[in-house]
Amino acid sequence: MHRFSLRPDSGMLFVFEQPEPLAFWMKNTYIPLSIAFIDVNGIILNIEDMAPQTESTHQSRGAALYALEMRKGWFAERTIRPGDRVEGIKSPRK
Repeated sequence: MHRFSLRPDSGMLFVFEQPEPLAFWMKNTYIPLSIAFIDVNGIILNIEDMAPQTESTHQSRGAALYALEMRKGWFAERTIRPGDRVEGIKSPRK
């Protein structure tokens, strides 16, 4: 929240304690973002574009352990799609 800018190729990774359905909104965020919901195996479940300063929710299509927010269009520009695997993230230890 309260973001006005993002550096090129920078984003925000949210890591949750356990896989679960997730929902995000953009209230108090001032830049358009795209969000990828990622499961425990690093597979992208879905990618949603989010408009700034809105309260509509963007939900994962299944149990997600991660959510990665990037500048709007970042995933599409790199042909990153649902079903692709994200490398370099590991499940949190219990």
